[in-house]
Amino acid sequence: MPASIFNTLCSRFGENIFHEQLTRDETPTIWTPSGKIIAVLEYLRSEAEQPYNMLYDLTAVDERALSSKYNGTGDFTLVYHLFSFERNEFVRLKVALRGEYPSVPSITHLWPCANWYEREVFDMFGIRFDGHPLLKRILMPVTWKGHPLRKEHPARATEIGPFQLFDEKMDREQEALQFSPEEWGLKRRSEDADFMFLNIGPQHPGTHGVLRIILQLDGEDIVDAVPDIGFHHRGAEKMGERQSWHTYIPYTDRIDYLGGVNNNLAYLLTVEKLAGIQVPARAETIRVMLCELFRIASHLVWYGTFAQDVGQLSPVFYMFTDREKVFEIIEAICGGRMHPNWFRIGGVAQDLPNGWDTLVRNFINYFPKKLKEYDKMVMRNALFKARTVGIGVYTLEEAIDWGVTGPGLRACGLEWDMRKQRPYSGYENYQFDIPIAENGDCYDRAVVRVNEMWQSLRIIEQCLDNMPAGAYKSDHPLATPPLKQFTMQDIETLIHHFLNVSWGPVIPPGEAMVVTEATKGWNSYYLTSDGNTSPYRVRVRTPSFAHMQMIPYISRGYTVADLLSILGAMDYVLADIDR
Repeated sequence: MPASIFNTLCSRFGENIFHEQLTRDETPTIWTPSGKIIAVLEYLRSEAEQPYNMLYDLTAVDERALSSKYNGTGDFTLVYHLFSFERNEFVRLKVALRGEYPSVPSITHLWPCANWYEREVFDMFGIRFDGHPLLKRILMPVTWKGHPLRKEHPARATEIGPFQLFDEKMDREQEALQFSPEEWGLKRRSEDADFMFLNIGPQHPGTHGVLRIILQLDGEDIVDAVPDIGFHHRGAEKMGERQSWHTYIPYTDRIDYLGGVNNNLAYLLTVEKLAGIQVPARAETIRVMLCELFRIASHLVWYGTFAQDVGQLSPVFYMFTDREKVFEIIEAICGGRMHPNWFRIGGVAQDLPNGWDTLVRNFINYFPKKLKEYDKMVMRNALFKARTVGIGVYTLEEAIDWGVTGPGLRACGLEWDMRKQRPYSGYENYQFDIPIAENGDCYDRAVVRVNEMWQSLRIIEQCLDNMPAGAYKSDHPLATPPLKQFTMQDIETLIHHFLNVSWGPVIPPGEAMVVTEATKGWNSYYLTSDGNTSPYRVRVRTPSFAHMQMIPYISRGYTVADLLSILGAMDYVLADIDR
């Protein structure tokens, strides 16, 4: 076993410059001087024993309104999350920044995926990154005033004046949307040809939502691409900081809106870690079963629309019909379909209804033959293979550099699934395999997802056959208010019930992050509590944001038709990118 990373850094750089912080999730959390952060990150990435070679996330916290600060905290804190596959461990590096608009060195020369993360921090907090190739807004319009995740920025529309669109403002907004190749370092012509700039989206069927991609073309060949995101941004993190811990749950449904309760789970596991809540075995099993049903539902949307993107019109109708069969189960159990809002702090909203097992049994008996049928219809189709094999290729090393997770990572040959390697919600009790492929192309990413549906069926069947008895929700006081009958017997119980229902639970101070294997990759909520009824800071790290950033890199040299294959194989959701 290697020495703890804190001791390793102290011995390498000096004992007195680092400070270790204890956190609720027990992730090594190390405060680092801003002048040393580049050297520390270079060491962790390349030189350390069992290096932390993935930049998982980069975000910031506005500390100025925090009631009790950690020793050494400044006005803002930069938070770097790195991951080591060899250690199977995250490390959290924090840098204290002082001043109204501080600046730090960019790390885009270490990790290419840092580009968008640094732009997002600049956009949301106003923190500048010296040496960044193009530091401009990414989620907000370039004409936006202020930085939304700073504490002085209003959280509600009622705190801002009524919206007015004058002719002058309209002209300014339209002008801001004009694309200038020079601004992005793109040339208008080469030695022997003029380049064409093609605007795809934000209303285009091939982009699966309000995504805009500007292509630099030499004939049909893609020279470069500029993804323009943010059209779906609605302030999910800001809303998390104004809602109570409980009332934020339905907002999480709408992030990867195809993943359903998978969004709830990543958030609630982190809240439960902060509060020290133990979830009963029955509730864990119900959660796993529903997450896997939603994994199948999400993959069916991807499967059908991907086939449609490359020219097959029939599969999407069959697959959406089967998705309805999943939703019949979800609706019978939860009452809702795409957005069931059914997981709760400490468990689930209700126990399973009578007849749930018959519905689930019927589905797992029905679906395998449909998967075999789709395999013949799509995966073995010569035209489908011609459009996907050898297209959008990236290596395992490139995938890690760009922060690729989930099926996109496993398609490069790495047998890594958070449900196996860092199990949560009882996943360690299930027998299932991790599908992998070798070539890292569009076809292999499809192979992995198709095989994942088979494994999800295995997990669901185990939930069905081994559903434990017991409570569907924890009896922890932060999860469940006192029984109504006891509230009439003493004032303390009545007050506790009233506050829990009206204001919501008060989560103890601390911070935590739990990473789950969601439908599209690793999903997590990094939450900071200052001992209040609302989170102080909500950071949503989604897989689609990292994946979309890779589009220019894996599209160069291919054709416009290939781009639609690359986008379809990626399986992103715009709300998952923009939040």
